[in-house]
Amino acid sequence: MTSTGAADAWLCIMRRVARQIKACRQPGRWPPKSKEAPCSDHSSRRLPPVVFISLWTRLAPPSLDPTHHLSPRRVVGGRRRSAALATARPERSNASSSSCWMISSLPPLFQKMHRWILPSCGDIRPSRPSSSRRRVAEAPPASPPKLRKVVSEGTLAVPKDVEEFRTMSAYGFLKLFTYEDLRLATGDFNPGQIVGEGGFGVVYRGFIDDAVCKGFAPTEVAVKELNPEGLQGDREWLTEVSYLGQYSHPNLVELIGYCCEDDHRLLVYEFMAKGSLEHHLFRRSCTLSWTMRVAIALDVARGLSFLHGAERPIIYRDFKTSNILLDADFNAKLSDFGLAKAGPMGGATHVSTRVMGTYGYAAPEYMATGHLTVMSDVYGFGVVLLEMLVGRRAMEPSRAGGREGSLVDWARPILIRPKKLERILDRRMGGPTRGLGRVARLAYDCLSQNPKVRPSMSRVVITLEAVLAAGAEEEGEEEGAAAAEA
Repeated sequence: MTSTGAADAWLCIMRRVARQIKACRQPGRWPPKSKEAPCSDHSSRRLPPVVFISLWTRLAPPSLDPTHHLSPRRVVGGRRRSAALATARPERSNASSSSCWMISSLPPLFQKMHRWILPSCGDIRPSRPSSSRRRVAEAPPASPPKLRKVVSEGTLAVPKDVEEFRTMSAYGFLKLFTYEDLRLATGDFNPGQIVGEGGFGVVYRGFIDDAVCKGFAPTEVAVKELNPEGLQGDREWLTEVSYLGQYSHPNLVELIGYCCEDDHRLLVYEFMAKGSLEHHLFRRSCTLSWTMRVAIALDVARGLSFLHGAERPIIYRDFKTSNILLDADFNAKLSDFGLAKAGPMGGATHVSTRVMGTYGYAAPEYMATGHLTVMSDVYGFGVVLLEMLVGRRAMEPSRAGGREGSLVDWARPILIRPKKLERILDRRMGGPTRGLGRVARLAYDCLSQNPKVRPSMSRVVITLEAVLAAGAEEEGEEEGAAAAEA
């Protein structure tokens, strides 16, 4: 075809486009029918479907839907797809969004043709309303406050340093002690008053009254002093003040106050008379019965469930027997929040962080990837529950040469085998072990290698409550039967 013939053919096509567009603007006319005489000898040429569809989707009235006139099956991106698949796409709110979808699905050559043709038909495109007003420059978004950063409604972020913490007034309900106050309360930090020691530092038993701090009611306290050369530092100290200063629960140790004078970092807690669960569980003369162990497990499960159920979940991250404290009535509370971490929010599934905690209690997926979730705490709870069932530590150096060095690897398969389970139970519990099968199965599920299979802490609480309730009911029936026989 000569260049003149090609130009005449293209001119004929454009005239046909104009006639069809004019017909399309009349409501109810689809497909458009033209009564005009054909133009030159190229009238038999049909309008290229690509050109017509792109123009129709840009200019057709929104009330008309041309998609049902397409062939039952069409080729998109080199593959055949059914028209049903096309209709399964989300509906577009206007014609221009539909045009963008149809144009983007065209081959690159036709997309270039579309960009060339539409400007030539600019006289039939709806014009934008003109405005003489100048566009007002949008104000830049307000920068978040540097202090008292709120990560979620009602929850403050951990201060980045001590200087920022000193400027925050959100922890005003905590008592601010001077170093001299705490020196007097602990008898000048008498070594005889030491009740514990860990990675944070030394914990002293103290007593605060009006003579130490004016207006303070006589209270027995535990004073934890940060060791500048220890494993933890200002960051962990700030984390503990931040979380215990915001949250209050019967199964979380109460933070009374703190000291942040010069380089001194001290925390003042309520005194837990019975010490840690580790102290009772792993000594030779353990007096913890089966019922007491289940009750302790329920207490700490409630504490973890409370943290996980916050508006933004709090991941405890260092759940172990030495961080579970017991009061005079053996009520258990969680302490030492230095490694706690705010959990994922929004659509996030995990928090990426450095692997921290205690070997033997940390979840395997967290150790391998650094991905932290609330299920990491569930695994740690399962380890502690297993320790209370068996009466052995999670890691025993004397047995580390073989498979039994890890308590979980050795004991978990036995938890679902009732006959073998009886052989590994801690004989110091004594008495009947009502609900043993359910508790063993619960520990087995918590220790699953797949975090998605582990139960939530709220589910753990429900299970342990049912075990205690059933045990109390059976005990009451037995006592009633004994009284009747007497």
